[in-house]
Amino acid sequence: MIQSQPLIVVEDVQAASSWYQHVLGLTSGHGGPDYEMLMDGETMVAHLHHWEADEHSHIGRRNEPSRGNGLVLWFLTDDFDAMVVRLDASHPEVLEGPFLNPNSGQREVWMRGPEGHVVVVAGPA
Repeated sequence: MIQSQPLIVVEDVQAASSWYQHVLGLTSGHGGPDYEMLMDGETMVAHLHHWEADEHSHIGRRNEPSRGNGLVLWFLTDDFDAMVVRLDASHPEVLEGPFLNPNSGQREVWMRGPEGHVVVVAGPA
């Protein structure tokens, strides 16, 4: 089995963590200003990492204007309706949806996440 666990580099780890917890219903697995593990139950689904935390030299450059361009963070949920309720309560910037994608057969919502990343949550096909 291969499981995706994107590492998302941000200015404000704690604010980004709060956003992902409220909108996607994830929980904190670590916490702190430099690094966070976002959990779905016992499963880690994403990492958040601060730009200035130095232990990784290949996470990108803070001042490069193209960061995030062409990258979409895609999450699959088995309870799309509950995610939509959290979305309505959290008021993120919704770019599109919720809608049924005729190509994939999945229900999707596209939104703007912390620091400009595009975040998609899709339900099962």
